[in-house]
Amino acid sequence: MATIDRQAGTLALAHALSAAERGLAVIPLSRAKLPALRSPHRDDPHPRPRPCHGECGRFGHGVHDASTDPRRVRELFSAAPWATGYGIACGLHPHHLIGVDLDTKSGTDSSAALRELALRHLFTIPETVVVLTPSGGRHIWLTGPPDVVVPNSASRLAPGIDIRGAGGYLVGPGSRTDHGVYGTAPGTAHLAPAPCPPALLRLLSPPPRTGPSGPTTAHPHGHGLVHFVLTAQEGQRNTRLFWAACRAYENGLGPHLTNALVEAAVRTGLTEREARSTVASAARMSGRRP
Repeated sequence: MATIDRQAGTLALAHALSAAERGLAVIPLSRAKLPALRSPHRDDPHPRPRPCHGECGRFGHGVHDASTDPRRVRELFSAAPWATGYGIACGLHPHHLIGVDLDTKSGTDSSAALRELALRHLFTIPETVVVLTPSGGRHIWLTGPPDVVVPNSASRLAPGIDIRGAGGYLVGPGSRTDHGVYGTAPGTAHLAPAPCPPALLRLLSPPPRTGPSGPTTAHPHGHGLVHFVLTAQEGQRNTRLFWAACRAYENGLGPHLTNALVEAAVRTGLTEREARSTVASAARMSGRRP
């Protein structure tokens, strides 16, 4: 096992250096896909007034350690000889990488959900780098403009679709984990990450919040949530309504979308009483009043 890990570590460093040459900032990862270096502040007797992002000069700050400098990359891996993979930091110059993670473990068809979003919002995913995960999922690499900060999110866009943005990272191809090896999809290894379609970028950007002085204006994401409820099949109706209502309240759109979501749910076969009860549960779950 030690010999295998040493070989995996050597390969991971080689892949990480290759990525760094292409302008992708990298960090070493463990077999669990976590940053391989632990925080140097974990045993500090007193909490720091604000989180350290590497200002202390030591390694162990996760994605904040990421670098394209080959000497620093070698130092990172030398400090973590157990690393068997590498992470690629998202949101950084020059690529401002955005990762669309199509999960297979959520029990939903995330690829179909992405196609549905593309049809609804009139965009297509361009030819770009696609990384295949050991579990059968896919990571689609896209680039964003430097003046737009795309946040990380889990299933906000649609069930089973996670977004890796600023402050997040993608597991790099060639990484070995407990579940297998990540690799590029055939025909995509030579590609550069393609620009994110504007319509998709709008969906990924943080929606406006409800302020103390009044409601926000309507956001395109709200139409998508209503459509998501409308397309529910029997057996999915309550689940889809609850998920959509949770996203609406999290994004400050709940009070303005409640009637539209209830109407959509009624059209799929729920009673109005059932629909309003589900929306009220979502509001409570999100810490908001229905």
